[in-house]
Amino acid sequence: MAYHFIGIKGTGMAALACLLHDAGYEVNGSDIEKYIFTQDGLEERGIPFTTFDAAHIKDGDTVIIGLAFDTSNPEVQAAIDNPTVKTYYYNEYLGIFADSFTSISVAGTHGKSTTTGILGNMLSRLDNTAYLIGDGHGYMPPNAGHFVFESCEFQRHFLAYHPDYAIITNIELDHIDYYKDMDDYVSAFQSFIDQVKKEVVIFGDDPYLPKLKYNIPYVTYGLKDGNDYQAVHVEQGSFGMHYDVLHKGEILAHVELTEVGDPFLQDSLGCFALASELGMKPEDIVEGLQEFKGIARRSVIEEVGQSVLIDDYAHHPTAIRYMIDMARKKYPKKKVIALYKPDRYSRLQHFLKGFAESLNTADQVVLCDFPKNAVREDETITVTIQDLQNLCSGSILLDVDQPSAQVLAGMAPAVYVFMSSKDIYLLKDMVKEIFEKTE
Repeated sequence: MAYHFIGIKGTGMAALACLLHDAGYEVNGSDIEKYIFTQDGLEERGIPFTTFDAAHIKDGDTVIIGLAFDTSNPEVQAAIDNPTVKTYYYNEYLGIFADSFTSISVAGTHGKSTTTGILGNMLSRLDNTAYLIGDGHGYMPPNAGHFVFESCEFQRHFLAYHPDYAIITNIELDHIDYYKDMDDYVSAFQSFIDQVKKEVVIFGDDPYLPKLKYNIPYVTYGLKDGNDYQAVHVEQGSFGMHYDVLHKGEILAHVELTEVGDPFLQDSLGCFALASELGMKPEDIVEGLQEFKGIARRSVIEEVGQSVLIDDYAHHPTAIRYMIDMARKKYPKKKVIALYKPDRYSRLQHFLKGFAESLNTADQVVLCDFPKNAVREDETITVTIQDLQNLCSGSILLDVDQPSAQVLAGMAPAVYVFMSSKDIYLLKDMVKEIFEKTE
């Protein structure tokens, strides 16, 4: 009897598989052959996985199905047809699993993974804390009392969760292949809030969150006056960031971090607010923030010679704008090259102008085309990568291959900001290898 994961390389699926393995369960899975960065954690733990085959479904197994799969997958059909097998979709099982702990759900359009990672590290100072991050990382310490997990709003998947606490980082329209409009999108977050049991922590500067209804206690954080937890005396630059935390007219703590950028400022402040509400002392919270070492594919910075390589999951115009702004603040004297590979046709078509405006804040724009397996959601989706290129003056189109890496290396020295939810990180690795050979 084992836990078998169909689509084990998915970001949430890999994290959950690692977490169950750490808890002492037998875990295995299946997925496509192509390398995906999430498999690193599986391999480190010795969790076996292979390609899809109905024969992998064994009597008595518990099968967890990735949200991208249906009965057209032979393993999904075999699991459903086997009366001895318990089947759950990923979010269904995660919701059940979370009920065994004091659960903390992290939701919001942007910043979920980073916020989850910070809290997972920070709350270990309060209690043994398990965590599940949407970067493929999951961890289960012995005798865990708290469980922090990332909660995605796509197709209202996060409505499978009924957490004790929640933090919501922001609301900005996304997943327009599913949500009809902004009202529909906001309504999903209202439904999620209605399911939180004890307390909600929200970004008070958000245009939507303060206007929602809360039937349980809630606190706000942000930079504007009136927030319960306010960042004041904020400074950012190549040194990182400094700010004080103001709460009820009192400065609770002075925070000094090496990270730069408004997103991290907001996420760290939100984590401070939640940890404080859970009873952590300000000095312990600050130390927890300072110990955070980052997560996979979220503002991962590597300095190689005179150049800087930054890898990030950014796939929305706002996230792209923030990443470029962060690069300029951290490296004010360097040329910034923005590299972007789109993921969904519907997202690019809906936000086409916004993508162009954000990318054009860089000194040079480099684009990669959609993945070969990307599909247009319906007949109204006609956008192409050339449409985006036409709006980005002087931009060039490259591929994820060695010749493209050589072209990029020829642009050095620079800060290269690689952004996509897809495999653009492989191109970053190729450029890094070139630089290391010429050092």
